[in-house]
Amino acid sequence: MWTPQWFMKENKLIRFIKKWVYFRKRRSGRFSSAQVIAGGFLAAILAGAVLLCLPVSSSEGTFTDFVDAMFTAATSVCVTGLVTVNTAAHWSLFGKVVILFLIQLGGLGVVTVMTVCLVAAGQRITLRERMMIHLEAAGAVGYAFVFVPEYGPLKGAGYAVFHAVSAFCNAGIDLVGDSSLVPYQTNPVINITTCILIITGGIGYVVWWDILRVIKGRRHRQVPKGRCFCRLQLHSKLAIVVTLVLILGGTVLFFLLERNNQATFASLSLPEQVMAALFQSVTTRTAGFCTVDQGALTEASAFVTMLLMLIGGSPAGTAGGVKTTTVGMLALVVWASACKKEDVEVFGRRINQSSIRTGLTVFLLAQFIAIAGIVLLLATQDMSFTDVSFEVFSALGTAGLTRGITADLNVFGKLVVTALMYIGRIGPITLVVAFLNKNNEKNGKLSLPKRRVLVG
Repeated sequence: MWTPQWFMKENKLIRFIKKWVYFRKRRSGRFSSAQVIAGGFLAAILAGAVLLCLPVSSSEGTFTDFVDAMFTAATSVCVTGLVTVNTAAHWSLFGKVVILFLIQLGGLGVVTVMTVCLVAAGQRITLRERMMIHLEAAGAVGYAFVFVPEYGPLKGAGYAVFHAVSAFCNAGIDLVGDSSLVPYQTNPVINITTCILIITGGIGYVVWWDILRVIKGRRHRQVPKGRCFCRLQLHSKLAIVVTLVLILGGTVLFFLLERNNQATFASLSLPEQVMAALFQSVTTRTAGFCTVDQGALTEASAFVTMLLMLIGGSPAGTAGGVKTTTVGMLALVVWASACKKEDVEVFGRRINQSSIRTGLTVFLLAQFIAIAGIVLLLATQDMSFTDVSFEVFSALGTAGLTRGITADLNVFGKLVVTALMYIGRIGPITLVVAFLNKNNEKNGKLSLPKRRVLVG
């Protein structure tokens, strides 16, 4: 019988992966962390594609094209949100459960999956793991107030859980239909719940654990009143400040650029326009949901959206992109150079040179990969430059927003976007390190003499 368990056990592709892993272990003795990350995500995508192409995964009981199945698995594991088939109509209940599980594995929701295993094994759940579960559960309750009355108790509860996981993991995959959350454009419950889940998932669990540490210290009177922010780590401070600046700045820009656009904001009241602008600013940070037609945005708004998608969320979170701390750090480098300072300083601390070098590498690699993706799609797809660029930045930033061209991509285009989503999720520098696997130690070599290079 063609059950998923049998297929996973006997399939030749899975057996090949196992043999390759065994060979690599025999050859190198161990894997680097970059190889584990890259290989883990790739294995999850391939396994998900195999399951999703089975007849049991489609609502019509037929095989799904492997490219579309792999695209769906990639967009789920990479928590992107771009889809080539209608999620609600094409996939069966089994297929939707597979997609939900892949989203959990790909995002920080993997903590929740691990927690279920711990509970089954009789292990204790830590405070950090409980926090992740509570966030997603609270989001599901918020969605339930809207979905249960609309779809009924069972289906509405399922929709609530699915969208809570998808929003917290910044996946952006919905069950509403082809128009994402556009039908709920003026619904404050859906808008606010989604924004909170996106921000909490994208800010990074390191920041949340740091905040919990300070709150605990304040509760035990170890942190003076009014000094909570000062007691946060430098990473947390930078991530929070840059996130707030991007959200508020994006909200203002979208409001000014779209308030007279008849296809987006013009028909809304002033509070509804502000809410729509806020949602657009938040969702561009790699979430993928939308309450306005992205194809109807002005060219200026589309460009702002691309920039925000490229930046993405914060490190160690569910969001993609080059990360808020990277952009914030590079902005500080520019400021230090303009002020002719030797060191890059912020919040009374100095940022080390290795972090700056890594951030610059990540940013430039992302630019090169984006350019390559745009060129490849323009050469093989009969689509406009704006639409193609929007799709590339969305895939690379794992944002999931689209101007409606994803389903029209040919096989080569789908493979290119799949590769971009994969690179965007694991990070460009992780991919390079995983393939090169070079030893960075000097091994006793002499340092080469330094010389100056004219720039600017």
